Amino acid sequence: MAQPDATPAHTPDFDRPVRIRAGFQLTFDVPYPTPMLFVVQPRDRLEPTGTRQRIIDQRPLGAAQGIHTYTDTHGNTVWRTVAQPGTFTIGHDLIAETTRNPDPAHPTLPKTPVEGLPDETITYLLPSRYVDSDLVSADAWERFGHIQGGWAQVQAISDYLNDTCTYGYGSTSATTAFQALGSGRAVCRDFAHMGVAFCRALNIPARYVCGYLPDIDITPDPVPMDFHAWFEAFIDGQWRTFDARHNRPRAGRLIIAQGRDASDVAFTTSFGSARLTHMKVWADETTPDTTLDTPPNPRIF
Repeated sequence: MAQPDATPAHTPDFDRPVRIRAGFQLTFDVPYPTPMLFVVQPRDRLEPTGTRQRIIDQRPLGAAQGIHTYTDTHGNTVWRTVAQPGTFTIGHDLIAETTRNPDPAHPTLPKTPVEGLPDETITYLLPSRYVDSDLVSADAWERFGHIQGGWAQVQAISDYLNDTCTYGYGSTSATTAFQALGSGRAVCRDFAHMGVAFCRALNIPARYVCGYLPDIDITPDPVPMDFHAWFEAFIDGQWRTFDARHNRPRAGRLIIAQGRDASDVAFTTSFGSARLTHMKVWADETTPDTTLDTPPNPRIF
């Protein structure tokens, strides 16, 4: 198994929840009125696995004030607006609480046969825009088909991707899982797509997840914060978290959205010309007395 990409900064306290200050600000250059969608707002969640996510307070920034919202077919909150010509800035600031425990691991969980899967999971077995699982099927069965157990197979996928793919920019917004595998270079979006593709090829439902991943109970990463992507596999009746990019249990994940692939949960979609000129994302552990009126951590800005 791949080694952790960071060392613990202190002894974690798993007996209490953790509070996180998170948010983003995006600035676009817009030449003419342009309809835009944003999938950027987390919501309250209570998963069957026991993981919970509670939004304590939130505040729109810039053009997000008064924006129209709706819920898509995957249960995600979508912002809808028309960006006006000039400099268009939009953002969100929030305080959330989630479970401090790192991602749970259940190495002995079995694999559910296709005929035993719930109807609503079947769509997550099929190829999608960026998950060309049909093209990796032969490779998937050759590498992982002999492994017994659902969790064991998915963990083997994560180990393989973490060991063989170098983290780094090189892909584009059009790169598919098959293309990323061929290049051997990937960002978190690609790691998630590749993990989902291998799972689906092995008849394990899998979906793409995007959100915030703060540096909780690890040495802080000096690289500027960004949105993060990982994936979930449906194993033994529940969706389970896997992150081939880091390949270690992490605490403090804040889920923004889930879908078949990045096309369902892109943080921004424009129906016209809108050039992103500036982006900043923050996600840090904070204290119970912090409010949105409290000046943010200097590391954020």
